[in-house]
Amino acid sequence: GLVLLYDKLLRRRRDPSVEPARPGPLLALSAIGVLTHPTLDWMNTYGMRWGLPFGDAWTYGDSLFIIDPWIWLALGGSVFLAASRSRASLVAWGLLAGLASIVVMVFPFGLLAKSLWLGALVAIAAVRRKRGPRPFPGRVPSTALALVFLYVLMMVGADLAARSQVRAAAESAGLTLQDVLVAPQPANPFSAEVEVMTETGFVPGAHRWLRSPRVELRPEETVPLLEGPAGVPEAELVRIAARARLELEVARYLVWSRYPYVRIERDGAGWWVRFSDARYDGQPGSGGLSGLRVQVRD
Repeated sequence: GLVLLYDKLLRRRRDPSVEPARPGPLLALSAIGVLTHPTLDWMNTYGMRWGLPFGDAWTYGDSLFIIDPWIWLALGGSVFLAASRSRASLVAWGLLAGLASIVVMVFPFGLLAKSLWLGALVAIAAVRRKRGPRPFPGRVPSTALALVFLYVLMMVGADLAARSQVRAAAESAGLTLQDVLVAPQPANPFSAEVEVMTETGFVPGAHRWLRSPRVELRPEETVPLLEGPAGVPEAELVRIAARARLELEVARYLVWSRYPYVRIERDGAGWWVRFSDARYDGQPGSGGLSGLRVQVRD
């Protein structure tokens, strides 16, 4: 509705000769956006609860990192090449490219990824400049969309294959696994961080498609499900953790947490209880996703 209003009150008043925006295609594009947004959210490690309000089970795609600069480049760059040559359009695209570049430069991507991003932006701008006033045909964005779809399918297939390889490596190492996470890394489709959930904790590791062996597990760095000061009986630690779970902020965190674990420390007459999620406890910039700490008094 807002786009149609903009078209009627501003766009066509400035240039009455332009073709009016059509409600049907705009509605179709809006529907595609509504459908693809949660699907892309599901494809990272955050997960989705598709069954709400009838079911609250989480499911996870674990195939794409939440910020994928290669998808941004393919889709944004192709639309830019086919877009209007007006000054206002160029300014808007310049601002968008600048904002996206700030995200890429600030986020903990590798130096190679950041260099490729900047190089690709320069190349796209050069191609458009060489083209002159004539926009590229609409098949350029369509082709880019098809390539992105193929890229996503390849990432899904790679995740499934990597999970199978991690399971095999865990079983060979004698681990009694309950679940496996293969989390894609920022801007690197050939690398993933691994968490193997066992009965007692989380075994970290890595999966690298371009290395041999591809799977590396680090059982010596296992994160226990529950850990506290030496000498405190496990039953007491369980009791303290159960009391901490009664806190509203803890309950909210655990609703979302996928691989929760608990650390308990003495605090005079009470205890500090920290709840964390093995997905994010070692990631820079994860902030509140990595956990929270509450105090329990005896």
